[in-house]
Amino acid sequence: MLSTQPKSGKLNADQSRRDDTIVRLLKGKDALTRLTAGRIEAQLPWFRRLSPSERKWVVHLAHAGITSFIEWYRNPDAPVGIVSEIFHNAPRELMRTISLQQTLQLLRVVVEVVEEHVAQLGNSSDVDSLREGVLVFSREIAFAAADVYARAAEARGSWDVRLEAMVIDALMRGDSVDELASRTAAYGWRSKAAVHVIIGRASTRTFKGGLSEVRSAAQRAGEDALVGIHDNRLLIVLGGATDIDRAVGQLLQYFGPQEVVIGPQVASLAEAGASAAAASWALRTAYARPNSPRPVFASDLLPERAMAGDQTALNELVRRFYEPLSLGSGQLLTTAENYVDFGGSLEATAKALEVHPNTVRYRLRKIQELIGLDATQARAGFVLRIALVFGRLTEGM
Repeated sequence: MLSTQPKSGKLNADQSRRDDTIVRLLKGKDALTRLTAGRIEAQLPWFRRLSPSERKWVVHLAHAGITSFIEWYRNPDAPVGIVSEIFHNAPRELMRTISLQQTLQLLRVVVEVVEEHVAQLGNSSDVDSLREGVLVFSREIAFAAADVYARAAEARGSWDVRLEAMVIDALMRGDSVDELASRTAAYGWRSKAAVHVIIGRASTRTFKGGLSEVRSAAQRAGEDALVGIHDNRLLIVLGGATDIDRAVGQLLQYFGPQEVVIGPQVASLAEAGASAAAASWALRTAYARPNSPRPVFASDLLPERAMAGDQTALNELVRRFYEPLSLGSGQLLTTAENYVDFGGSLEATAKALEVHPNTVRYRLRKIQELIGLDATQARAGFVLRIALVFGRLTEGM
């Protein structure tokens, strides 16, 4: 009995000192939080760039860190759950805004402030124990933060893939701009620049290797990217590509050997449905143009798309090529009609119009300046002929 009493007395004394320290810590908690908030603002430049609501959450995280330390010091065997708890309650976007490195910087400031005030906070005979507790806690909470971010990254990756698939399906269904805007806001699209949709048959490599490699390559080619497979077609939504030809050239390897189509540029992801629709029509009709380029722009297949029933392509043909010629005196329109009707013969066209062949040449140059088509070239002549046909039909309706 004599040997156990001193030990019991010592345990009681230690617990008494610890309890006294905990009371001191609880009383000084708000003051520590204020000191920590000031130190964070002074030492961490990224904190000052946050929005007011985000700064509020960061200070709340610091306060919760101090609270967690006190609770942990009361019971050192308890798990350090502060990081997971605070981010569980914080807005989902906060973990996108604040990186793991920034979180560790924040926690380091908290630990520094607490460590600097150990002498005032702890019982005079418990200072060494408190200082040791701060060091142990800082290590534990750093590991806890890393674990939270790793789990969040894994969960966010799975969630983002599901959202990505939903956006791809919405694009292919032709959802309205408002519906797409809602879905893309949830996805977290970063780019504010113009968007293109690229569509082609998926290659065997893509099917076997999955989409992660394609997604990584697409994100390197632009500011942001969405990738999906829809009915054996590989669809890539590319935002912020400064050189779309070069960007698509880097991605061709992930498509099959058939046609690859670049949809028209649109201002935002919410409007990408129009680019996807044009690219889809072009992909369905590209085989009708022999020796079609690879990749080919959807706008280069306007005649084929219009004849297949794409009303958007028909309207664009009429707007771009027929309506400008129909304005004014109508001489350019008449010249264009006769030139294509006579198979590109200057002499026959001049005879029908009762003008000199040089006059026809002059008018053809004016036509090219006006609508960008050189009617003397085979493909341009074909585009012009189809535009004239649909233009006349539209006028007659």
